[in-house]
Order: sequence, then structure tokens, then C-alpha cells
Amino acid sequence: MKNIVLTGFMGTGKTEVSKIIEARLKIPRLCLDDMIEKSAGRKISDIFKVYGEPHFRKIESDMVALASDKTGVVIDAGGGAIINEDNLKNLKRTGIIFCLSASADAIFERIRRNASRPLLNTKDPKNIIAELLVKRAPFYKKADYTIDTTALTPDKAADEIIGIMKKHE
Repeated sequence: MKNIVLTGFMGTGKTEVSKIIEARLKIPRLCLDDMIEKSAGRKISDIFKVYGEPHFRKIESDMVALASDKTGVVIDAGGGAIINEDNLKNLKRTGIIFCLSASADAIFERIRRNASRPLLNTKDPKNIIAELLVKRAPFYKKADYTIDTTALTPDKAADEIIGIMKKHE
């Protein structure tokens, strides 16, 4: 079975949907953020603060390579992993990529109470979300499928992904 790879902006449901898929299909779940933190021995926010984004992206690429060597797993790839072309190629090599999307308003409502989101430490987080969505759109379009979760529950989004995967068997 090909890997199920979930990407998309924060707040689109990657973590919840990947956990539902893991439970329903009884396949292992790999969360790149967890893998990065375990590899680095510190939280992602600390990696950014201490070493900067380039260092984080290097660790991320290493973890993408490790995850892509597996088969039959669901990968919560995070929102920025496929911005790197090599990461995209690695993930597509063994998986089918699903980009979870949502409106900027829905994303804001979902993440606004989460203090660990660096985007919220600005005067206008809604505007930052909208800007980043536009900036990342060309990369997200490279996914094999896009699932708009604005009006979907995580269960319904998982249903759609599992249905699509059955067509690929």
C-alpha cells in the first residue's frame, strides 16, 4: 500500500485526520513534527529560536527521507515540508499526497486559542494567515489531491481520503 501523506496549512486538520486514518486502517502514523523534535531533542519553537529556520528545514528534510523509506503508513507531513522540491519528490515516491485546505477564517478560528502557534504573536494574525496561504498555494497545488476541510469534520475528511486510497489499490 502506498503511504498516505497529509500536508497543508496549520489548522486544516492534518493531525486529527491522520490519527483517524491510523485508527481506521490500522496502519502506523508518522508525524514529522514529532520525529523532528525527537531527533533534535528539543521543541520545534526552540529549534527556530536557537538555530533558525534553515537548520529546522535540514532536520525536516532528513525526517522526510526517513518517513519516505517506509510503506503502508500515514504521514502527517506538516505544512512546510513540500515547499522543498526534494521533500516533495521523496514523499511522492512512496505516497499519495493529500493537501488539506481551509479558508483563512476557518484556520484562524481553529488555531486562535493555541498559544504555541508563532503566527498568533502578531497584531494581525488573520492577515498573516492569508498572506502565507497565497505564498504556499503553488506548492500545495503539487499535491495529488486537495481536500477542503472548511466545512468538513475530521471524520468526513478521513472518509474522503480513505475512499480515494481504495481507488489506488
